[in-house]
Amino acid sequence: MSEQLDAVVVGAGLAGLRAAEELVAGGASVAVLEARMRVGGRTVLGDVGGVSYDLGAQWTGPGQERVASLIARLGLRTHKQHTAGRKVLEVAGKVSTYKRAIPSLSPVHLVELERTIRRVDALTAALDPDDPFSGPKAAAQDAQTVESYKHTILSAKVKGLVDAMVRVVFGSEASELSLLYFLYYLRLGGGLMRLVESDGGAQQDLVVGGMPQLSEGMAAGLGEVVRLGTPVTGLAQDTDGVTVRYRGPRGGARTLRARRAVVALAPALAGRIDYEPLLPSARDQLTARMPMGATMKCIARYERPFWREAGFSGEVVCDGLPITVVFDDCSPDGRSFALLGFAVGRGARALGALPVDERQRAVTECFARWFGDEARQCIAYADLDWSQERWTRGCPTGVLQPGGFGIAGRALREPVGRIHWAGTETARVWTGFMEGALESGERAAAEVLAAL
Repeated sequence: MSEQLDAVVVGAGLAGLRAAEELVAGGASVAVLEARMRVGGRTVLGDVGGVSYDLGAQWTGPGQERVASLIARLGLRTHKQHTAGRKVLEVAGKVSTYKRAIPSLSPVHLVELERTIRRVDALTAALDPDDPFSGPKAAAQDAQTVESYKHTILSAKVKGLVDAMVRVVFGSEASELSLLYFLYYLRLGGGLMRLVESDGGAQQDLVVGGMPQLSEGMAAGLGEVVRLGTPVTGLAQDTDGVTVRYRGPRGGARTLRARRAVVALAPALAGRIDYEPLLPSARDQLTARMPMGATMKCIARYERPFWREAGFSGEVVCDGLPITVVFDDCSPDGRSFALLGFAVGRGARALGALPVDERQRAVTECFARWFGDEARQCIAYADLDWSQERWTRGCPTGVLQPGGFGIAGRALREPVGRIHWAGTETARVWTGFMEGALESGERAAAEVLAAL
């Protein structure tokens, strides 16, 4: 006889664990089924020459109150992203440096950049975050790509900056992204500049010891509710509940019964579960039209922070390939020194096709172009291609393609019978970020508790 529960949560990332916490607090009997042998989803630590580094999501910032509250509850400490010093900009093959938030451009290009930011901000502000499809231009914007919108930008350098921003925020090329979804995403995160900046923005703060501690702390509090190594293969609904089919840690098919289910996965992964009866057309279209972005995180460790010594902050923005942005990734205790590079979009796909020694060479050659020959002499290197993670298949977020938002966007959060949806892609604030993941878990749990 199958185990009987009030709710089952599929996925032990931040969204699923937060949903479970809320359900347990509401008196529900719950199981969290996680395919991996770890919790944390898109947060993970990796070993770089004997030192642990975040190889997944690692930043938070002002306005992400749920994350801040969780950090405080777990007794964790934060530190600021290092930004002191000259920043590097490479656009159209030309390298320059600057010190302020706005890159150093000629007056003509600077005016065009400021004009573009104002226009994007105006379009973003005009969008209703609760009903993004209601605007008079919504259908046209959804049919348009961000690439086609770039034709309104006169400066090739500013177009290059837009490419870099889209790649790092979405793990996508501008040609792959619905303009309407792009604006919606910015709206939920507080605007363009808030998403891309460090000081005062989404990349301001890090957790000492790494972001996976957030999920590990929640999982520890939930105890035996969380079951690892249990990939869900099917969800079958009937008038009384949901039959959950899954594989156990040692193999073999198993089932349990629950009155409700929360699927806390990105739509692309949620679509790989077998549903009975079949999902509605809009939800099925969503899973087909929202692939994961392409992101590789590449970390090179060094004997000393030579870039700081030369007056650089370690920050780079580049419109070329394979590395789009770079950050200083030194430990806050001053014992380990590293540069972190993101290969995203086409850059991630190209870099991921290479063997690891060639990847290291390609990444450190980029670092050397910006910071000097010492960058080639790293003492350790590691990277993580998220497209090769079986239970993620990409980062940082799912990306709605042109036309997809209007067709399937309403299905992001709409329950299907007894099945509810969580995950940062379904968030009503800070979608794509850890804050959004937590919010989505709270919303899904509230739906389930109201229905029980």
